[in-house]
Amino acid sequence: MFADLDLIGTIQDDDDVPEEPDSESEGEGEKPIVLGRKRKAKQGGSGDFSADFNFGERDGLYSEDWAMADVMAQLKKRKAPTTLDEKIEKVRKKRRTEDKALKGSNVVEDSLTDGKVGKEEEEKCEEEEDDDDDEGAEEEAAEEAEANSEASEGDSEEEEDGFSSAEEEILTKADTVREKDRRRKKKNGDEPPEAFYEDASNYDESLTFQDMNLSRPLLKAITTMGFKQPTPIQKACVPVGLLGKDICACAATGTGKTAAFMLPVLERLIYKPRQAQVTRVLVLVPTRELGIQVHAVARQLAQFTSITTCLAVGGLDLKTQEAALRAGPDVLIATPGRLIDHLHNTPSFELSQVEILILDEADRMLDEYFEEQMKEIIRLCAYQRQTMLFSATMSEEVKDLASVSLKQPVRIFVNSNTDVAPYLRQEFVRIRPAREGDREAIVAALLTRTFQDHVMLFTQTKKQAHRMHILLGLMGLKVGELHGNLSQTQRLESLRRFKDEQIDILVATDVAARGLDIDGVKTVINFTMPNTVKHYVHRVGRTARAGKVGRSVSLVGETERKMLKDIVRKAKTPVKARMLPQEVILKFRDRIERLEKDVYAVMRLEREEREMAHSEAQISSAEKRLQQSSEEQEMKRTWFQTHEERKKDRMAKALQDFDLALRGKKKRAKFLKDGKKKELSADDRAQFEILKSQMYAERVAKRDRKPKRARVMPEDEPVQKDKKQKGRSSGKKSVFDRELTNTSKKALKQYRAGPSFEDKKRLGIPTNKKGGRFKSKAKFRRK
Repeated sequence: MFADLDLIGTIQDDDDVPEEPDSESEGEGEKPIVLGRKRKAKQGGSGDFSADFNFGERDGLYSEDWAMADVMAQLKKRKAPTTLDEKIEKVRKKRRTEDKALKGSNVVEDSLTDGKVGKEEEEKCEEEEDDDDDEGAEEEAAEEAEANSEASEGDSEEEEDGFSSAEEEILTKADTVREKDRRRKKKNGDEPPEAFYEDASNYDESLTFQDMNLSRPLLKAITTMGFKQPTPIQKACVPVGLLGKDICACAATGTGKTAAFMLPVLERLIYKPRQAQVTRVLVLVPTRELGIQVHAVARQLAQFTSITTCLAVGGLDLKTQEAALRAGPDVLIATPGRLIDHLHNTPSFELSQVEILILDEADRMLDEYFEEQMKEIIRLCAYQRQTMLFSATMSEEVKDLASVSLKQPVRIFVNSNTDVAPYLRQEFVRIRPAREGDREAIVAALLTRTFQDHVMLFTQTKKQAHRMHILLGLMGLKVGELHGNLSQTQRLESLRRFKDEQIDILVATDVAARGLDIDGVKTVINFTMPNTVKHYVHRVGRTARAGKVGRSVSLVGETERKMLKDIVRKAKTPVKARMLPQEVILKFRDRIERLEKDVYAVMRLEREEREMAHSEAQISSAEKRLQQSSEEQEMKRTWFQTHEERKKDRMAKALQDFDLALRGKKKRAKFLKDGKKKELSADDRAQFEILKSQMYAERVAKRDRKPKRARVMPEDEPVQKDKKQKGRSSGKKSVFDRELTNTSKKALKQYRAGPSFEDKKRLGIPTNKKGGRFKSKAKFRRK
């Protein structure tokens, strides 16, 4: 009866049902390697379910597109030239047609040589052959030509997929994965530092959102967003945040830190409605993408309240932001640079009424790159405020956080500041000393054979990220890139395409390493090891989020092995070493060498397009200047530093990096010589990537050795005096009084010892003693 309806069959009692692996054990076993072409055939071969089917309403899930609508409206609409993917496809098509033409000419040559041989045979044969036999020979030649053309088409299809049938045997050889040995150091009684006023890391595990005394609008928003149980950091932070205390919090990546600081903030704003249109909460973030993400979460949590939010990050429309800031939003999410711009150039906008200051990724916000900007922002903030610091790698020293002048901070360390996500499987690929140039080949092999979708590839430099995008695109993979050289529209478009699974691999620099919550990232690959262990924790934190399973694969050279040992020592789960077969690496190295011409062809197309765009921009800016009045030209945007000061700071930092990394004339001369090369080898590129991370690591180590100091504001509460001194008068003594009442040995000696050295010199009294120039001191004398 139901057979005619063509319905999908249900599972019967007698059917064998495959068991679903648990979240902890999932992905532990190594699957056999399936190359791209066969994998597509497997995916498309399912008869029960159509691959083209799409759900109409996103499978009934809660949509957050409305929260991003105003951000997308602020993006600068520009005339889009051809994208990088289009350029790559153009070069691939050109290369394909050239290969086909070359093979066609080879087929013609083969047929001509066959014809010559046939003629010679005919001359040798008897002249009495019939015409029918000649016609048969012609037909056979035509059939052979057709067979050759079909074979060439098949080869071209195989090449388009990236590997021939002969190469498949080598490429499907399995990688060997073994567990790395651990060498733990003895712990010297690690105790929490005593500098914190209070430690609230121990929380009530049975706490629910209903037990947190949150308002109904917030509970409704939490339910709408699909939150069921609070995470450990939320259980620990929300009650303390509601009390108005300063917080220094640390939790592993992907554990819900954004909601942990937004919930108490929104509850306090609901409880205490504003009297005037002023900004009362400031959230500072290091990157634009993280700012957009925090803003989206804040809007979703405040959707059933009257609380207003505003986003002020670079790359979005200035005029729209100025209008929103003049209206006095309750919550402002901003990056430091754009915030300072508005503070100096947007009238009637100030931070004097800010009641709560939040630094997301606080350790990044307090490092040297944001030092001058943070000084300026904190100087303009209200002094009496609640300050909350959140990060996955927070400093445990209050001395390091003195620049934001925390008042009796509460320490909430749910995880250690170097803990990775609990269900993360860490793998490392060793690069031998003479094989640094194999990094690109190893990454290409991993992405083509083993990890083919939902992958983030991190590089140290923007240049290498761009090159990897081109190289992997020419291999036929779906790739996107995310780094600082792209416009904000391009950056958000790359993120959107990766989230929507339009691309399988996202190549990024450390701009995407912090805070970004991208659902479904299965694997993180590090092209080189990052600057520090903290950077490593943030990079690999893009996967295995919210209790899911994930994997990280890092390429480790000889110079990076010290960091590897630290990671292995601190790991709570076994760390694996992955080894690729040498034949596979050689195949991919040869393939990359063959694609070098195509890489430079794509770069040449980009350069030509860039030059055209630059000349058009110059013409349009000249036209605007001609149309502007003299008053409009004089109204330039100001900054807290002059152009010369900013340039001087940048140059000083660049020279400092240069001196730290390249000590010695030979190293420096070699670096300058290599920098002038137009075409760098694979080894040169890899060495440059490693050098960049070494420069940062050495700079951090040098800064850590310096004595810490409070850089911005003094403590508001005076240091408590001893009980003995309580009875004495607290007034300061003058210099005269101090000298008069000072009865120490040193003071008495000073007044009784006769003229000083300067007085003797001025009066001409000889200063040489019998003991030569040696000047004995009381503390060195024998008793």
